[in-house]
Order: sequence, then structure tokens, then C-alpha cells
Amino acid sequence: MPERGRSQPKHLSGLGRGHLTASFATAYRSLLKAASVDLMLSDWLWVARERSLGDNIVFYPLSSAVGAVMTPAQSSIRDVVDLKHKKLAVAGGPLDKSWLLLRAYALRAGVDLTKDATIVYGAPPLLLQKALQEETEATLTYWNFCADLESKGFKRAIDLQDIIRGLGAKGPVGMLGYAFNGDWANRTRSTVNRFLEATRSAKEILVSSEAEWQRLAPTIRIGDANALAIYRQRYTEGILRRSLAQEETDTRTLYGVLADIGGRELVGPARELPPGTFYSPAWE
Repeated sequence: MPERGRSQPKHLSGLGRGHLTASFATAYRSLLKAASVDLMLSDWLWVARERSLGDNIVFYPLSSAVGAVMTPAQSSIRDVVDLKHKKLAVAGGPLDKSWLLLRAYALRAGVDLTKDATIVYGAPPLLLQKALQEETEATLTYWNFCADLESKGFKRAIDLQDIIRGLGAKGPVGMLGYAFNGDWANRTRSTVNRFLEATRSAKEILVSSEAEWQRLAPTIRIGDANALAIYRQRYTEGILRRSLAQEETDTRTLYGVLADIGGRELVGPARELPPGTFYSPAWE
């Protein structure tokens, strides 16, 4: 496990501007299940599915930073109803959870985006370029690519955390976190707890330290001061401040929404969040 130290925050706290492709994500998940790695970044949706299929994988939330529907500053799009008859680019694919949550929220407003809008799927870097070239009217993408677009004058027309609250959550939900084997965690609980505490400490350093962000700027490939300020703002907004019990309650609500719209192909056999999905460290 990593040791505490000045060089750790960029690793422990989830910084990074890239996005794992589906093939890389699948490879890392296979390594985790084969015990070739101890833990990995993933989401509670995958962990819940694996638990429903019999694997003792657990989840600990890391960040509530989520994406948004990004549009040019002058766009008239303000809400999901404004997406009707528009060309909407979606990062990922048809089973991407952000897309499914947006679809579910739109359906409650009487809009079926699969029929009422033109949907284009693609990798986030490609969709960013398409947005800048004005080949699409709106782009649903991940938070770090949203920050890129925001620094280039785009606006967060529809924030996914607003969608999440509209679907029944009481606060910002940690969508990304650490996934690891529950049996391994029980055998090494002290080590796991120290690691998770180190991530919390690293994040607090990034909240308060301008110097750390200046040091990290080359690593995350941001040379513009305004772009770095936006990236820092969106990153720190995603730092979790709620209890694990609150996180789990809201996750259970969102899981039900995703199970309804994504079905067995998305969640597997479990229609409700499987018991034991969340790992509880010593301080919770």
C-alpha cells in the first residue's frame, strides 16, 4: 500500500484527466477478481452487480464529482425538456449510468430521449472535440471533460447532481470509489482503514493548498490558470462530506432507478442494492 508523503495526494485522491476505456476497465476488474491487485477505482453499480453474482466485492465511496450536459454559452438548453429535437452526444454507451439517470429523469418530465432526441455515443475525448467543432448541440460527459469545456466557454446546462436529487437523493452521491475484495479487507482491516484515511487526508490537502495544485498542474496537463481553477473547483466540490449511512441510503434509491431503466443487462439479478455493498471503516 502507498505510504503517506508529499508525493501521494495526486494518486490517493483520484486526480487524473484520462478516462478508462471499457477494455481497460474490464481488464482491471479481472485483475481484482483474480487477486492480482488489491483494489481499484470503480463504481457501486459494478460492485453491486458482482455481489449479486456471488463475488464478495465491496465499495467505499471516494468522490461525488459527476458530469453534466454541457452546451455552448449561448445555447437555450436549460432543462431536459429543452433536449427534445436536439443532437445530444453521450460519453460511454447505452448502459452508461449517467446517461441512464438522465433518461430516467427525462421520462418523469414526459421526454423519451431515445425517441425525442438524436443520440450519438462516443469516447469522451472525441466528444469534446465534436463539441468544440459545434457538431453537436449538447454533450453529456464526465466531470473532468466538463471542466475542459467549461474553461473554453461552455456552460453546465444540466448538472447531473441536480438530476440525482430530482430522482430522490437527499444530497450529492459518491458515484466513484474504491472496489476491493471483502475477504481481503477483513484480513487486512487495519491496513485498509489507514489507506482510506490517507485518501481523506490527501483530499483535505488539495482543498487548502494552492501550492499542491501548482505542483500537480503539469501532471494533469493543465497549463492555463483559469482552466486549473475550474478543475480545482469541480474536483473539490466532489469531496464527500456526508456519512456513509447517508451515502448508502441515496445509493439504494438510485440503484432502484437504474434497475428499472437498465434492467438485468445493467444490474444483473438483483433488483435492490445487495446487502454489504458498502465497506464500513473504523471511523464510520
